[in-house]
Amino acid sequence: MKSQIIRAAATTVLGLGLTTGFAAAQTGSITNGNGSDSTNKVISKVHNSARFDNDNRLYVSNDNDQSAHSGNAEANRNTTVGDVSSGDASNSNTSSTSISVNNASGLSGLGMMGGGGAGGGSISNGNGSDSKNVIVSTSSNHLSVDNDNNVTVHNDNDQHASTGNAEANKNTTVGNVSTGSASNTSSSSTSVSITN
Repeated sequence: MKSQIIRAAATTVLGLGLTTGFAAAQTGSITNGNGSDSTNKVISKVHNSARFDNDNRLYVSNDNDQSAHSGNAEANRNTTVGDVSSGDASNSNTSSTSISVNNASGLSGLGMMGGGGAGGGSISNGNGSDSKNVIVSTSSNHLSVDNDNNVTVHNDNDQHASTGNAEANKNTTVGNVSTGSASNTSSSSTSVSITN
């Protein structure tokens, strides 16, 4: 009578956001003492599969609208007038945008993928005559990564500054007549960092 021993062990790990490495199959063994004409097998199979699909859509909009005006300065029909001036008008705008996307953190556990092979097995001597002893060990690893990144930054800055009029009419003595200053300043900074 033939005796047949088949021992198989396989482990599969599949998941998104994998935090541990792929597992290897357990080992098996055939010890001595099996009968003549027996068929003895150790079969070890491993199939590891992981799929990552990252879709990032980021949109940032900065909209700045500023307006500054100073009033008019007038001195009319006076005997003696000092300095006549309108005030200053100014606008200042600063915007800063920083975007960071990291899709690689979920892949940190895949470092052991290369070590997720089949466990193999062993057959010791002493089995019967004409016995058939076989070890089968297979390993399959599959990794799919799809990263889609779309980042849009929109900066819109509208500024208007104007000073009023400075007038001195029909005066006997007048000092300095001047208008103020008008200024606009704008500063924007955009930083985008993507790690796949």
